[in-house]
Amino acid sequence: MPRSPPFESWLRPDASGLHCLPGGFHVDPHAPVDRAIITHGHSDHARPGHGAVLATPDTIAIMKLRLGAGAAGSFQSLAYGETLQIGGVTVSLRPSGHILGAAQLVIDHQGQRAVISGDYKRQPDPTCDAFEVVPCDLFVTEATFALPVFRHEPPEGEVAKLLASLRIFPERTHLVGVYGLGKCQRLVALLRQAGYDRPVWLHGALRNMTDYYVRRGIDLGPVPSVTESKDSLAGEIVLCPPSSVADRWSQRFAEPLAGFASGWMRIRGRARQRGVELPLVISDHAGWPELLQTIRETGAGEIWVTHGREEALVHAVTQMGLKARALALVGREDDAE
Repeated sequence: MPRSPPFESWLRPDASGLHCLPGGFHVDPHAPVDRAIITHGHSDHARPGHGAVLATPDTIAIMKLRLGAGAAGSFQSLAYGETLQIGGVTVSLRPSGHILGAAQLVIDHQGQRAVISGDYKRQPDPTCDAFEVVPCDLFVTEATFALPVFRHEPPEGEVAKLLASLRIFPERTHLVGVYGLGKCQRLVALLRQAGYDRPVWLHGALRNMTDYYVRRGIDLGPVPSVTESKDSLAGEIVLCPPSSVADRWSQRFAEPLAGFASGWMRIRGRARQRGVELPLVISDHAGWPELLQTIRETGAGEIWVTHGREEALVHAVTQMGLKARALALVGREDDAE
């Protein structure tokens, strides 16, 4: 039986990102390309200017809402589990559990299978499809939280901390910084699961994406805009972009108590640096144990690591007896989690 060609012969990083040569496309390229497959709608993965974009229907809708209908020359949707022949490869998209519409890219070529994870998490999330383990030969994994310190506990405990603070400080507005796509909607859904049925107030910058989630049938309960209220919202939860927690906009509220929902809140220094009183460790990425668990479950003999703490994960994978390398792709953000 002839040996399969090395993955580097047909899948490799170049000046625009990760390039699949026989398919003629890039995956989440950071610069405009002729053909791109986009794993999800966050701005460090979904950028404007490509000639043609392939993505899940939700990712395409999110890109158009955030970047405009003309963000790409053309869009083609591919539902989870459907397959498509592109040049010399077969591709499909599987859920990554990161945000609504987020996908792993599966590429089959000459008897080999590569899976490119995009961003992913393993915790349950009522606002998106759960991560699906896809057996493969090569697994290209993100590494946003690839250090042993990052162990994300169940988010229900963090939500309980927020609700306990509301009971202790009913005179204060609880102002929680959240990323506008995914984290905002997930936190609202977690509050509803915990039995919180009061309005969750939104900064105007969170309106567009939250309304899209609601249109997609995700029940978030009452989520009015802050502009609909004339009082100081004492004892209420207000969600806003992290940059708004401490700016002039926040001064309208009653003794605002600053919170921030992010995996980075595991690092106390980051919380102190941002002036966060109530750090909520709620991450939309896999933590260290989940990264190692996922690598094992794929059964891949070769692991490529990108987007984050590459060196620590490459070392750990090598210790597992697997072949590993860091891709060191440019154009990725690690602080917008």
